[in-house]
Amino acid sequence: MIERDAMEYDVVIVGAGPAGLAAAIRLKQLDPQRSICVLEKAAEVGSHTLSGAVMEPGPLDALLPSWRENMPAICVPAKRDELRLLTRTGSLRLPVPPQQHNTGNFIISLGQLAPQLAQAAEALGVDVLAGFAAAAPLFDAQGAVAGVQVGDMGLDADGNPGPEFTAGPLIRARTTIIAEGCRGSLAKQLIARYALDEGRSPQTFALGFKEHWQLAPGRGEPGLIQHSVGWPLAAREYGGSFVYHLENDQAYVGYVVGLDYQDPRLAPFEAFQQFKHHPLMRALLAGGEVLAYGARTIAAGGWQSCPRLDMPGALLVGDAGGTLNFPKIKGIHQAIRCGMLAAEHLVGTGATTGFDARWRASEGGRELRRVRNIKPGFRKGLFAGLVNGVWETLTAGHSPWTLANHDNMALARLDEGATPERGWAARELPPRDRLAAVFLAQTSHSEAQPAHLKVADTQLCATRCAQEYGNPCTRFCPASVYEMVDDGAGGRRLQVNAANCVHCKACDIKDPYGIITWTTPEGGSGPNYAGM
Repeated sequence: MIERDAMEYDVVIVGAGPAGLAAAIRLKQLDPQRSICVLEKAAEVGSHTLSGAVMEPGPLDALLPSWRENMPAICVPAKRDELRLLTRTGSLRLPVPPQQHNTGNFIISLGQLAPQLAQAAEALGVDVLAGFAAAAPLFDAQGAVAGVQVGDMGLDADGNPGPEFTAGPLIRARTTIIAEGCRGSLAKQLIARYALDEGRSPQTFALGFKEHWQLAPGRGEPGLIQHSVGWPLAAREYGGSFVYHLENDQAYVGYVVGLDYQDPRLAPFEAFQQFKHHPLMRALLAGGEVLAYGARTIAAGGWQSCPRLDMPGALLVGDAGGTLNFPKIKGIHQAIRCGMLAAEHLVGTGATTGFDARWRASEGGRELRRVRNIKPGFRKGLFAGLVNGVWETLTAGHSPWTLANHDNMALARLDEGATPERGWAARELPPRDRLAAVFLAQTSHSEAQPAHLKVADTQLCATRCAQEYGNPCTRFCPASVYEMVDDGAGGRRLQVNAANCVHCKACDIKDPYGIITWTTPEGGSGPNYAGM
């Protein structure tokens, strides 16, 4: 039996993103004597943190008014908004919805902001431990969450201790705050254990891609925020683009695809690359260079899909609890709000009970409720969704109904419908394929460590899944992790290239049989999004 060290804290927080660090900072501001530990699976705080990202600054101003005196290197005031409906060769300018107006907001690098928040937390006495991947929750005799176990380091590919093996310690705490971000592995376990999603609409997700571009001289307009809907997705597929212009002719270019799509042949990465070849985008990007790439899933369900955020001994905060405002295309301010409120609740009540109700009654909860019907309104197609969005905006979300969200695992079988004609052309702009994109994500996993992607039945992949869906994991994964190869006996087998993984977790969400489980790899492994 492995001997494990144990560490004791009043509060352990899993995840050094905006929600987790806001909770830590606010707890120390209210109760300096409380011992707090923040665990971060990345080797450095911020290197696994990915967002668009346009930030509404109000909650951060309330948490740390001094942040404006030392802004991240990438922090550009928003100046102008554009929204377009794209066709294959043209576009139509649309009015920008009120919730997407960005006056007073900032285009930032969340990968740069997170380390600054970590420094502020450490200055208050918080222990921020990077490279510590929380692998499993701990429970007390009454069944309450009592901390976490950190994953082991130095295991070989078979899961056995290698020559540099280090046993992950037990972090025991009176209160555990789960702030892992979207589709966290601990959050997934705890939602199931405590039935936190009972009575709620299914959570719906999207897959977001982001590239950092150096444009040709004179192409940029610092502070310009551009969004689009329409092509290259079909009418019943939800998604759209963003282009955020930075200083020095640089830009963040991205695309988001709703994972409730039905066509098993759709490849979201290819849709993103096709978007870049629209005439408007080609004119912007031609002659430029891609500096970095990343991909991440987004919890898009909102108000009706948020699980209960409290359970015995623990809280869910930020994107782990689905607090992102998807119609607003923003989540950082909501994550900070939720983390701060969690801290205030713990200090004020001394218990986790009642936090979910408090969040729903708060400004952040009310913001989600106002836009609850916009995303599910697109399930009947783009134009129906746009009309519904206008109605929900005009009524400020006071419709007497709440629309349900779709199940992300739902896919049509290959024989149930034809793939729409997408009009996609050969690609010329970089990166030309997913492996080239993975290189730009600077992903690093040791080939000797155990695979962190668990496939329960690989035989099903080679038989039933191939016949019914054509192995969609080979298309929805943005990093070529899943590949069907010759098995040497005249058939095919699934090959899992776990070292490519960028930790987006789309496979844990979109696999039609639910047999893929994403688990935390060894601490420090994964992409490097420091400038994203």
